Parts: sequence; C-alpha cells; structure tokens
Amino acid sequence: MESQDILSLCRRRGFLWPAYDIYGGLAGFYDYGPLGASLKHNIETQWRKLYVFEEGMQELVCPLIAPEPVFKASGHLDAFADMYVECRGCGESNRADHLAEGLAENPAALSEEELGRVLEEHGVKCPVCGGDITAPRRFNLMFKTTVGAGSSKSGYMRPETAQGMFVNFSQIYRHGREKLPVGAVQLGRAFRNEISPRQGLVRLREFHQMEAEIFFHPERKTWPRYNAVKDRTLPLVPDGGVAAELSLSDAVSSKTIANEALAYFMWLTHRFALDVGLDPKRLRLRQHERNEMAHYALDCWDLEAETTYGWIELVGIADRGCYDVQAHLKHSGADLTAFERFDEPKEVVREAVTPKFDVMGKLFKGDTKALAGKLSEMMPDAVRGRDEVVVEVDEKKFASPSSCYDIVTSTEKVSGEKFVPHVIEPSYGVDRILYAVLEHAYHEEDDYVTLSLKSSVAPIKVGVFPLMAKDGLEVTAKELSESLSSDGIHAHYDESGSIGRRYARMDEVGTPCCVTVDYQTIEDGTVTVRNRDTKEQVRIGKDEVVPTVRGIVEGGNIEA
Repeated sequence: MESQDILSLCRRRGFLWPAYDIYGGLAGFYDYGPLGASLKHNIETQWRKLYVFEEGMQELVCPLIAPEPVFKASGHLDAFADMYVECRGCGESNRADHLAEGLAENPAALSEEELGRVLEEHGVKCPVCGGDITAPRRFNLMFKTTVGAGSSKSGYMRPETAQGMFVNFSQIYRHGREKLPVGAVQLGRAFRNEISPRQGLVRLREFHQMEAEIFFHPERKTWPRYNAVKDRTLPLVPDGGVAAELSLSDAVSSKTIANEALAYFMWLTHRFALDVGLDPKRLRLRQHERNEMAHYALDCWDLEAETTYGWIELVGIADRGCYDVQAHLKHSGADLTAFERFDEPKEVVREAVTPKFDVMGKLFKGDTKALAGKLSEMMPDAVRGRDEVVVEVDEKKFASPSSCYDIVTSTEKVSGEKFVPHVIEPSYGVDRILYAVLEHAYHEEDDYVTLSLKSSVAPIKVGVFPLMAKDGLEVTAKELSESLSSDGIHAHYDESGSIGRRYARMDEVGTPCCVTVDYQTIEDGTVTVRNRDTKEQVRIGKDEVVPTVRGIVEGGNIEA
C-alpha cells in the first residue's frame, strides 16, 4: 500500500477532492466530499463525547479572524515563521528544514545561518529542477487581512483555535463557578500559509483542529479522574530514552511525564485514537527533545502514527505553564487571573497602578477621571517598564505616559490571592487523524479493498439491497432503508449491479454491515445481514433489522 492508493480511493469514492480542481487546483486545500464530510463529523463527535460530555468542558465558537494585538501578545506576529529557500532557476519555494532532513539533527531548530551552512555543505539543489537555491529566509505563516471598508486596522486569520480560549479565560472561569481546574474546547478551522504544502492532508493551508485549554492552579496539576486510570499504560518514547510501555503513575513518579494532569490527557488522547480505529501497534507518544521544545513549554508530547509518510504528528499535548494567559494579561491590561481563598486571612505585599491626577489633569483635561479609572484597573505587570500605555475610553484611545502613574507597593491583610493559571493543551489535527484512520483501516487482497473503519466513525452505517429490483423486493428494501434512516442510522440503498459488486462497494467505503432482501423474505419475513469484516451472514426478522444494526453500529456483534 502507498499513500497514492489511499488518495485515489478518497477521490474515487467521495472522501476527498482537490479544491478548485477545474481551475488547476490550489496547493494545501482540499474539499471533503459526502463520505469525507461524514467521516470527519463522526471523528469530531467522538472527540466531543470525551471532552465535552465525559470531562465536562465548555465548548466555545470564536471568530476565524482576530485583530493584530492578539497575535502580538501571543508571539505569532514576531515568531510564527518557517525558513524557506527559492530556486534561482525555476523560482520554486521549499521549506529549508525539509530539504535538510537527514543532513542534520532536528533541522527545524537551527538558525538561518546554521541551516544555510548545512544546505551548502551538502550541495542541496532545487528538488524540482536541480537549480541553485538561495540562502534560507524567514516567512511568517499567518494570512493577513484588513477589517472594515477603507480601514487600516489589520487582522489575521487564526493559525490555531487556542487564542480565542485564552482571551476568554475570565468568562470561562466565571462560567465554571470560579473553580479550577476548568477546561474549554473549540473545534474549527485554522489557517497557515505553508511554504510548500505536500503529502495530502498532512500539511495544509486551511485545516481543522480540535483543541482543549485546561486551566490549573500552578501547584495543583492533577485531574479528578486521574486516580481511576493511573495504572493504565502508554507507549512512551521519552527524550533521550528508550521506547517503553509505562503506567501513568510510574511515568509521573519518575518525572518522565511532568505531572498527573499532563499524564491524564496523554492517556485520554491515546484512548481517543483507539476509539476512532487507529492501530495501537502503529501509535506512540514521543516527548519533544530539548532543542525542539517551545521556550515556554514545561513538557510536551506528540501522539504520532506510523503511515506511508513515516511517523506523523496527530496530536500535541503540552504543559504551557502560564505563558499564554500572562502574555494576554500583559498586553491587554485585562485581569485574567484566578482567585484562591485562604483558610485564614494573611498579610501580603500588594502592588497596584496608582494614577497621578495632577499630571493627568494637565494632559487629558475632562477625560482624566475616566482614564484614571481604567489605569487603576490594570495589572502592574501590564504597565511595568513601559514608556506609555494605550488606554481606550468610550472608543477613544489615549496614550498615557509613565509619568501619569506609579506602581505602589503596600501591605494588606487579605482573605485570598490572585494568580495566573497554568494551561495544559491537547491540540488535535483533524485532517491528519482522518488520513491516519483511513490508512490504518485500508486492507487490500487480490485487488479487493476493504476499509475496516470503526462502526462509530464509518460514514455509512448500513447498505440495504434488494436481491433483484423487482417482484416487490425493492419496495421492502426501501421501506427498511427508510426505517433505519428515521432511527438516525445512515443507510445507503443500492439496487445497481450484482449483489457481490454492491457488497464490494460498501466494503471499499467502510460500511460495517449490509442487509439484503431476497425471495425468502417474501416467504418468512426474514432478511440477510452481512458483516463487513468476517463476511458472515445471518438471517433475522424484518422487525429485528433496526435494533440489530444499531447494535452493530454501537459496537455489538452479529449473532445467529
């Protein structure tokens, strides 16, 4: 099997189509056809069952476009870039680190100068025409736009769904009754202007994510369900270590995994992968190496699947510390803190932004009072060390110089304290997961293709056929198909071609079972139910079809 076998099946059977194909296509974009859209929806439904229904997280839907300050705060504006080279002959662009794969350890962690030396020393040429290439240069991957007619206000298509959850922490915290841990999730599209998207769904410019941001007290990173699964094992590949099956408790106690919460969501990620049908023998959780770990990450692991493209990342599970919330707190001035109440009041040293009314009055006249109120609400870290702070009052912006306020320290007796929460983030790439599910389910023998998809994610749950489209067999078959559909089971009616060819079509798209109405149905009211994987057939009464198929769809077996 090769990747082209999967992509050919996807195109032929309506899973995936190259976007804008009649105009020559556009690299990095795919359309989901009817079966692909259903498969994607079913994968997302399995994820939502775990995170929203079982774990009780809050689901958000945030805009695809965000204003520039969001990405200035997050670091995307300054650092969300890849290095590329151009061919001096044909002009083709390529990811520089991709061209250096196998020539250096972790090329993505090298600087422009270091990567340029590696490419030059190994005589790397353009993979398209063999021409000379330029030195590596950085390219920001975000799609930029403007917001409003004739507006100079810049916005960006979001490169991830995460920022919408970080900026809404205060609302999430209040909605969660101001208790930690609390989690939020978002499923949706993200956009990255990839330099040279290749490998089908592995690297796209528009893609789908399922992300969770779980907020914790910095000193209490555990999850209520951890003890119930702490003895479960995971296939771990630690940084600098040997691949091994370790229990969650052993991995945490040995500091292989940083904390209980991270371990729990690694386990939940692995459970999800099995739930959607990925092969456990072709899965691993690999820890980021020190030189590839993000500077803010306290620990980070990738769920990887073995495919015809090699081992590919499907999910990243990271302890991001307080980096994200702290960054937005600092840049926006908003209070994005949580609060912990003490058992008894304590004396603590506090800092507060204190406006200087005499200085402000000379600069801002009648706006002084409103502006001072906004300044006093800001966190000290949001103004510390800055020459000026921009404050918005009644849709007007004021640049307040540092001479207009002091950061005053005082000692107070308090009943609790504010703190910036830490975040653990499992980030799932839907398109890559969908591709891996298809590849792991693909089986071919003597040119006969079967997709052994889990019944929970299969786009079509049951095929319904009349043996012949006459003598009333087709009427009974259509009635059964309608009964299944009315019960929420995706049924596909087909009367075209031989019964063997109809079975083959259903096997090729992963349909778990088929129901056939034949002449015996007229005599005794029974039909044949065929299992996709075992090819076994049993006869049941017509009135048993809906509950029997539902049992198969929900993971049951066909019983005689």
